[in-house]
Amino acid sequence: MAPQLTLQAPIEMAPQEVPAYLNRLWSDHLKDSSGASTFTLVVWEPSWLQQQLIRTGRAEGPLSGLLNDELLAAARRASGELGLPTGTAPTAPQVAWALGQEAGQHQAQDLRGQFVDRAISAHQPRRLITLAPTLAADQQLQSMVAAYCPLPEERGTNNDACGDVVVLRGGMGAMSQGLSMLQELIPSDLPCWVWWNGSMDESPELLEGLATLPRRLVVDSSIGEPRRCLDLLAQRIALGQAVNDLNWLRLRTWRESLAMVFDPPSRQSALDQVVQLDIDVEGQHPVKGLLLAAWIADRLGWHLVSSFWVDGASPEERGVGAEFQRTDGQSVQFRLMPVPVGVSKVHPGALVGLRLICAPPNRSPLCVILCSESGGCMRLEAGGVASMELAEEVVPLPNESEEMEMARLLGGGHDSTNPLMAAAVALAAKLLPS
Repeated sequence: MAPQLTLQAPIEMAPQEVPAYLNRLWSDHLKDSSGASTFTLVVWEPSWLQQQLIRTGRAEGPLSGLLNDELLAAARRASGELGLPTGTAPTAPQVAWALGQEAGQHQAQDLRGQFVDRAISAHQPRRLITLAPTLAADQQLQSMVAAYCPLPEERGTNNDACGDVVVLRGGMGAMSQGLSMLQELIPSDLPCWVWWNGSMDESPELLEGLATLPRRLVVDSSIGEPRRCLDLLAQRIALGQAVNDLNWLRLRTWRESLAMVFDPPSRQSALDQVVQLDIDVEGQHPVKGLLLAAWIADRLGWHLVSSFWVDGASPEERGVGAEFQRTDGQSVQFRLMPVPVGVSKVHPGALVGLRLICAPPNRSPLCVILCSESGGCMRLEAGGVASMELAEEVVPLPNESEEMEMARLLGGGHDSTNPLMAAAVALAAKLLPS
């Protein structure tokens, strides 16, 4: 956790006093500084996993809301001890839920929202509001306020205070009751980002109340029931809201690697002759794989004919199949299958590998395989690829925190939805069978 300068220690006060206090803060105490004229960032920060790990004594405090290697290692150990399927991602909601069935009353200091991540503070948010729900459902709404500024080397020649920090903490009922007061804290004359840093399944009424137009919504479609994730994304985009998906951003290196494979002129024409697309993912969360498949299909002008479930050896190994039609009327077969892994990536549904088979006329077929690590290529190399021209690449995977990805979004503006993502989401939602 990067330290940040604050102009005062965080002050705890009654929630109803917060709006008036913030007005006095800038008009009286900090009258020589108008604060940054940038944006408001509202963060839903439940941190259920870290709360449950601390409560059951599997992790030390304080409760920060930030993922780190120690926390992820504790979650993986807990997953094995609680009998969850091998390879369950440590951030999967099932881990926190299973921990919730265990006894334990350990407590730790709750510092969610009281520190501003350095990558985010570099963009000088005018107001950072953190909603921090607690495991204790009956906890009353508490609020904490402080002014802050970036470290001197980050703020350059601007000596003004960057903005203020507001933390609202309490049970789920208290969070919902505080929604009307929260609306008063969001300046109408500045852009507002709403970062839903939790499962897309939970608290739909609260999400609806927070992410109203024209606020910009940031979600992670790897966390939540797949149908809910894709439908919510598609609905929000159709409404014209600016939507960003961290799960989509993690596809960046896969899309770049695939494009590089077809950079040589000798391979470019093969893209018009694809006959088969196979994607392997970790576990039972197909959204990331469907987004990648949808991006490929959209870029190549394929038309979706049908989609269906593909039976596996067990219900946990069920995949998704589809048939596309190319622009020349020829068929493309698609399969997305879950594969077992020993140690999962951080987020559910991470990509293991991709295989694209092209059958250009008058030459040998081309098989392109991308994989997250060399061992993941072995399954995709099976199935008769020995008779094909083989192009194989290991995709370099970035190791960036959610805060770094969020900072990249803030730096880019993004006051509209990425058109490539919008097209991929609409098609991915149709690809997932009913």
